[in-house]
Amino acid sequence: MKKTAVTAGTLVLALCFLFACGCTATPAAAETISRTADTTLPTISYNNTPIRYAGVNGVTLGYREFGAENAEPLLMITGFGGTMEMWNATFIGILEDNYHVYVYDHRGMGESTDVDAQFTVAQLADDAAGLMTALGYDSMNIYGVSMGSTVSQQLLIDHPDKVRKAVLSSATYSASIPETEKLHGILEACAGNPDEQTAIRKEAMANLNWEGSYDSLPGIENDVMLITGTTDDLTPQSVAVEIAGRINGSWLVRFEGIPHAGSNHAPVEYGTIVTTFLEMDESPA
Repeated sequence: MKKTAVTAGTLVLALCFLFACGCTATPAAAETISRTADTTLPTISYNNTPIRYAGVNGVTLGYREFGAENAEPLLMITGFGGTMEMWNATFIGILEDNYHVYVYDHRGMGESTDVDAQFTVAQLADDAAGLMTALGYDSMNIYGVSMGSTVSQQLLIDHPDKVRKAVLSSATYSASIPETEKLHGILEACAGNPDEQTAIRKEAMANLNWEGSYDSLPGIENDVMLITGTTDDLTPQSVAVEIAGRINGSWLVRFEGIPHAGSNHAPVEYGTIVTTFLEMDESPA
């Protein structure tokens, strides 16, 4: 097992539980996370950041980038029905202090084009890998949330050499397990709604048709961190615990009282733990 450690100087980890898979720790009493706006926090502006475009796998993907050109790259993979403007601006602002952050729209969404055929989760993972190449990188760190964590898992399985470190937020290994019944119902409703945006219907079908990652998780050798909220009712924390248990040496962080897609609710705490994980040298001494 890889050794997992945390430097306490930069973290307020009284509000989360952290352990390496296979090694449990008794959770400390969690504190209430403040959601009060703070104008002194770092932030980014989508309106003042130009949209750029890259040709990938027969479509054009729209993206924005933040941070210093020579910084370590970090690709943000958004969730179901999301576009690049939906990332919390404070969360991205914290990440761009240390990383060159890329946000983008999945095919058919926002500024990205699409083709007529139904796509798959594997195809979305291929798009992420292709975007890295189009941007001039052999590999990147990745952060995926919700459906983005599904795409990230498929990316780790199909293109492990393209991923440096991976953060999976609000993750599940399948949308068709008892724990994700509510999520499954939402996906079915969107997929069967003729009035819904075409790309969203396709995303819903891609998630419903995904065979899942459960059997492939033990083969992942990249450094991975799972982040979950204890009140997430779409991808419950029990699923993140199960995933972490199947990826050797993975990190697991649980935030007390935080729902699905927690970076929107606790951007400072999420930004801090992500930065700590990405900066950690986990190589043996």
